[in-house]
Amino acid sequence: MQTQVDFANTLALGEMAEMCGPLEKPGLGSLEKDLGYEFKDPSLMAEALRHASYVNESESGDLADNERFEFLGDAVLDLVISHILMDRFPDVDEGVLSRYRAAVVDEAGLCVVATGLGLGRHIMLGKGEEHSNGRTKPSILANTMEALLGAIYLDGGYDGAFEVIQRLFSSSLQGIGSPEMTQDFKSRLQEFTQKSFKAVPKYRLVQEDGPPHDRRFSVVLTHDGQILAQGWGKSKKEAEQCAAREALLKLGVE
Repeated sequence: MQTQVDFANTLALGEMAEMCGPLEKPGLGSLEKDLGYEFKDPSLMAEALRHASYVNESESGDLADNERFEFLGDAVLDLVISHILMDRFPDVDEGVLSRYRAAVVDEAGLCVVATGLGLGRHIMLGKGEEHSNGRTKPSILANTMEALLGAIYLDGGYDGAFEVIQRLFSSSLQGIGSPEMTQDFKSRLQEFTQKSFKAVPKYRLVQEDGPPHDRRFSVVLTHDGQILAQGWGKSKKEAEQCAAREALLKLGVE
């Protein structure tokens, strides 16, 4: 006998199928292909893709949003990336390893992976977020990516999550350990601008939102009065690092 929760999950998957077009499984097949992972329990994936705005506007009172999965996925990602870095750099101390990890798992890094997967088109959003370009918001993409990793961990255990994360974040991990990575992005950018332009970049907080336990910060980086880059993070410091990293890429600094 189908319960209300089962029916709600089936309904949600059907809505995803209508939104995303024909797929091998309702709403899941194409994303599973891109992930290189097939869920044994598709309802876990559906929950990972269900934003709080969608649940709040749903007529069903039994649907759960993806925030608990996001919490789990954040921890799983940290653990797996830490494991990979420990194996790759057996002689590097904790402080450097922490800096390496932060460069991979920050909001900007998660957004790159999410965008590569085309994750935005699969997220279930409420009408308000839909109309405010929620599918391209860095915070929503990063949070949903974490939720998806949490769902994979619940479905396939540590080994399943490890395999997916290692593959998805391989590009982000490639540059780790290069000599320039021993410094943080803000320091590297400041050294470059001082040497090249005889000036230092300026950071300005432009947005702060989210609940107390999950604050999100947005910072713009300016040079000579012009916005050079923008970064997002779970702290002002992380957002500044993201902005500095984006600026380094734009300036072509290796």
